[in-house]
Amino acid sequence: MKSGRDEVTGRLVPDPVKFPKGIAGLADDIHAMGLKLGIYSSAGDATCANYPGSIGHEYIDAETFASWGVDYLKYDNCWPPANWTDRYAACLPDSDYSHFHNGTCEKTDRTAPPGYDWSTSKTALRYRLMRDALLAQNRTILYSICEWGWADVCSWGNETGNSWRMSGDITPDWRRIAELLNMNSFLLHSVDFWGHNDADMLEVGNGDLTLAETRSHFALWAAMKSPLLIGTALDRLPAEQVAILANRALLAFSQDETYGKPAMPYKWGVNPDWTFNASHPAEYWSGASERGTLVLMMNTLGEEAAREARWDEVPQLEKGKAYQVMDVWTGKNLGCVEVGVRVVLESHDTAALLIGEKCKPRELRGQRVLSPP
Repeated sequence: MKSGRDEVTGRLVPDPVKFPKGIAGLADDIHAMGLKLGIYSSAGDATCANYPGSIGHEYIDAETFASWGVDYLKYDNCWPPANWTDRYAACLPDSDYSHFHNGTCEKTDRTAPPGYDWSTSKTALRYRLMRDALLAQNRTILYSICEWGWADVCSWGNETGNSWRMSGDITPDWRRIAELLNMNSFLLHSVDFWGHNDADMLEVGNGDLTLAETRSHFALWAAMKSPLLIGTALDRLPAEQVAILANRALLAFSQDETYGKPAMPYKWGVNPDWTFNASHPAEYWSGASERGTLVLMMNTLGEEAAREARWDEVPQLEKGKAYQVMDVWTGKNLGCVEVGVRVVLESHDTAALLIGEKCKPRELRGQRVLSPP
């Protein structure tokens, strides 16, 4: 029998050719390496690849996943039955820009009435059914909601799952990465320790991303505290890209045990603040962490350009003070810096700084100029 459901028990049956040890045996092997096992299903009749979905089978599937030793469930949104489909759709900025301007939706024939409670939608209910089934198991399974942002998941995701996709799929090109960054910058209010907007998997090592674009992609995903899921073959990844994925300072910020909130834009740069622009998202970001304040400055232009982080503009810093500064990419200590840091960045690159304790500069006065990574 190939993968499907047992006709008597209703349980999922793994393909014996692809999984000769079954999923439980695979889980044992993965756990022995100190890693976790993730699995995939959909809140519909079938998954996006037409394998059995879990709607109507939530409890038995959750029980099966737990018995197999699964640690993570990605729960997709393909093929929901007609009676589980919502009449309304939340704003879909990644698929219909004509109805989304400056961060605000315009009315369409599928726009929900004012005050509509998306937590009562059929989509939200579909995902709560699997949440409740997972909670009934004697195993902790991280629950990753993937409803593509169609039912305003940011308003109910935190009470339902551990992470939630806020958009459609990512692709390994700068245009799409900038689109997702722009969208997510307006949706970060719900992110904290136990719940995270998922801007989709990392594309480090995929497509034709430049090294500069790869740095920006990883730095901003870590800063937004989007789940950092590696989506490439590590055995073929060049060392310089492995180094980006392994950056200690950015990983520490993403996994900070004291501060759950993400970094947020404090200045848009190319555009006026709070401008919704898919090509030129916010360029200046900052966030608090145990190790100090993370400050990012990005060049969204198609050419080399200078960017400047000024301490009097960063919300977490005090005006008129000097700070110890570290270059996140190189790990180099820049010393005690007044005023701020200026850097010339190639197209689509991002400078990352970790601002530490206040200090009194002895020699260097004014602004520090940083060499690009």
